[in-house]
Amino acid sequence: MTSVGIIGFGRFGKVLSSILQKGFSIKAFDEANVLNVSAVKMTDLDEVLSEEVIFVAVPIRRFEEVIREIAPRLKINQTLVDVCSVKTHPVDVMTKILPKSVGIIATHPLFGPDSFRSSTNLKMMMDPTRDLHGLFSFWKEFFTDQGIQVIEMSPERHDRLAASTQGVTHFLGRALREFGIRKTSLDTQGFRDLLDLVDQTCNDTWELFSDLQHYNPYTRSMVEQLNRAYLAIDEKLKENNNETMEN
Repeated sequence: MTSVGIIGFGRFGKVLSSILQKGFSIKAFDEANVLNVSAVKMTDLDEVLSEEVIFVAVPIRRFEEVIREIAPRLKINQTLVDVCSVKTHPVDVMTKILPKSVGIIATHPLFGPDSFRSSTNLKMMMDPTRDLHGLFSFWKEFFTDQGIQVIEMSPERHDRLAASTQGVTHFLGRALREFGIRKTSLDTQGFRDLLDLVDQTCNDTWELFSDLQHYNPYTRSMVEQLNRAYLAIDEKLKENNNETMEN
């Protein structure tokens, strides 16, 4: 295998290609008119679908639509690798719609375009969902060789943990932005860290944030827990204030 395909060449598709270029030539397709990128051949969907391994890097909300479109055109020796930030949804879609002869590897790179450039502690979740062609170990080793820590995990466990990590991070970042947080002349380091959180999370599209909340089945309970925590703290402050006034 000397080349791979990528469907979807947005912000993360470009990050993915920069990683894969270290071992493969890249053929990529995107519905938008994407300018040629160094070491990437932008081509039509048919040529990408001729590759043995195809990475699908489209928005979560469009994932099922894309899988339905390409499923009838896939061959028995091919493997699809998704990179969605949620996992039970794309895995359910692929296992139900793709031909039984097509391999499936589920992944979630735990970094985005911004953190990829600045972080040296990169991680990636992987699951050999339907490793028909024995490629899981190969790809696990490839990403490990690129300095990425690979964590094997089931899609369900991933979504449970992601709701209380990635989900809560993005939710708080958006909430702070909605609140109107901004720099002042009295900023502490902790406050500057909050500003960095807002910058990092809100640099991603609203579409991605919305999809993270909607397609992970465990984020609704996370939001409810946050609301209860806020109310509990607010109630304690009121109780303390009443005690102080009585004394």
